[in-house]
Amino acid sequence: MAVGLTSATAHTLVRMRLAALRHSLRDKNRVAWVAGGAFLGLVLAGATIWAAARGDADLVAVAVTVWALGWIVGPLFAGGGDETLNPEYFTMLPLPPRALSGGLLAAALVGFAPAVSLVALLSLVVLGAQLSLGALLIAVPAVLLQLVSFVLASRLAVAIYGVLLQVRAGAVLAALVNAFILAFTAQGWALIAAFISTDVQGTVADAARIAPSGWGFAAVEAAGRGDWLQTVLALVGLALLNGLMLVAWSALLVRRTTATRTGVRVRRVLTATDAAGAAGAKEVRSWTRDLLYGHRAVFAISYGLFFCLMPLAVGWKAMLPWAGAAAVVMGGAMFSNLYGADGTAFWMTLMTPGSARLDVRARQRAFLLVFGPPALLITLLLTWWSSIDSAWPLVLSALPALLGGAAGLILLSSVYSAVPTTDAHKRSGNPLNSGENEGETLGLVYVMLVLISLTAAPALLAALAWTWWGIPVGLASGVLTWWYFGRLAARRLERRGPELLTLLRHGRQPGQQAPASSLSAKLAQLPQWRRTLAGLCLGFGAIPLIPQAVVPAVFKLNHVDAKAWFLALYTAPAWQWPVIAGMALLGLGMYAFGGLTYYRASKLSVASPQADPLEDADGGRSVAA
Repeated sequence: MAVGLTSATAHTLVRMRLAALRHSLRDKNRVAWVAGGAFLGLVLAGATIWAAARGDADLVAVAVTVWALGWIVGPLFAGGGDETLNPEYFTMLPLPPRALSGGLLAAALVGFAPAVSLVALLSLVVLGAQLSLGALLIAVPAVLLQLVSFVLASRLAVAIYGVLLQVRAGAVLAALVNAFILAFTAQGWALIAAFISTDVQGTVADAARIAPSGWGFAAVEAAGRGDWLQTVLALVGLALLNGLMLVAWSALLVRRTTATRTGVRVRRVLTATDAAGAAGAKEVRSWTRDLLYGHRAVFAISYGLFFCLMPLAVGWKAMLPWAGAAAVVMGGAMFSNLYGADGTAFWMTLMTPGSARLDVRARQRAFLLVFGPPALLITLLLTWWSSIDSAWPLVLSALPALLGGAAGLILLSSVYSAVPTTDAHKRSGNPLNSGENEGETLGLVYVMLVLISLTAAPALLAALAWTWWGIPVGLASGVLTWWYFGRLAARRLERRGPELLTLLRHGRQPGQQAPASSLSAKLAQLPQWRRTLAGLCLGFGAIPLIPQAVVPAVFKLNHVDAKAWFLALYTAPAWQWPVIAGMALLGLGMYAFGGLTYYRASKLSVASPQADPLEDADGGRSVAA
């Protein structure tokens, strides 16, 4: 009876998942992102199969482990993964936990990501075919069990992460782990070089075989040498592990769909004597009581530290002075959607006369209070540790410019480019899931990383030209950007507040058009292939530029004996520098194509739409609340 219910539930949820996929593919932007991600995934999957065809067993073992890590940590940076079928939707249905978790697991196995991972795991079949007929037969169940383990590990990691984010200590721990992982994706080459230079490649491969992500590979390898006891133990162990993860996930789903959330007793009332003080106290309490705020703040500061400390593994101290600046840039990017995070709670600000300017300035002060002292302390300590005297005027000039620029830009982007997210009181048991606009939120983060970094350019140029005179330039730049961008944000909030509330409450309605003068409307005039190609170039241009050009160049200049996955280092010595140069040109060319496409689109003219009777004299809309 239970098996039949689980099977029927799985069948229904799979059909719902397929229907959701079909509907999502009507969005051309989503199709472009899915196509780009699928293409990149298939390239990496092909590389894994190529390693298996060459008979490089150690590389295949490590590659499969990397795929498993991608499944575990990927959803933590992508809004909690794809939860089209939210478990809360089925709270009122009389479904046993095992039936619901089994159905959701079956639905999770349907999609582009599982299909790409299945292609990558076919490397086990290729490797088994080279070993023996028995190994080839064993590879089939090993691939299926390993794929299920990937999906279960991903869902279980998201569920555990959601539990951690509901307590303060857990939110801090999750932020530290996330910051280390993201910093490793950018600066992990230093740790890899340090490990490889100490001749531990075999140890890494052995560890990959011992880890659960390598049990399917170990079963195929054992079958190839006729060790059937180890083959059976590896497959049975993988099946038991999948069962345990399913049970644990079921228990967490029960907690997620049945837990009650009680109110919090007020510990201390506001004692502000004026409106500005009340707005500031309210905002500071938002940062200290909302666990997502605290999680993102700790993540940004930890990321700056990890990003600049990792090169120490190869003895490079030049990054140390910039840890505070990196924390500020990441912090600004993480908090670039403050009003979007407020959701419909924004109506309280909107209904209070004259509150726009006070609210904007309060949010700016709160950001400076949270990030200013830690960034300054980190900068002073690590610059002193680095013993690089020439770095002092540079970092002390850039830091105030970045703080002021970030404090101004986060409010400007929050007002002009707000992205609707799930209201705080409607958050699901997965706090990472902020609604249906994770892609748009992630795009805003990327844009803000660039814009905030650019605010330090005048101060850095002045410091390079006149050393210590760059500090007053940085202070002036920071104060000016903080004041002017905040002023623009407050004026926009006063004039377009009702429209912003409508957006946050209802989201962008299907068929809603961007203003004719916007870049989106101008881009729509370009051919679809050009827009898609420009997006892919801007999204993936860093791959040939950084890991395939900059990093191998650093390896060669520092005489690091490591090849890893750097194409140039696998060629003959005479061709290594030409390949590095070619990869650098490819990456720069991709960025140039994408940037030029957007620049040309911005110069296009669009026919003005019919006059809107609601358009007021100063260009705004008079929308009734």
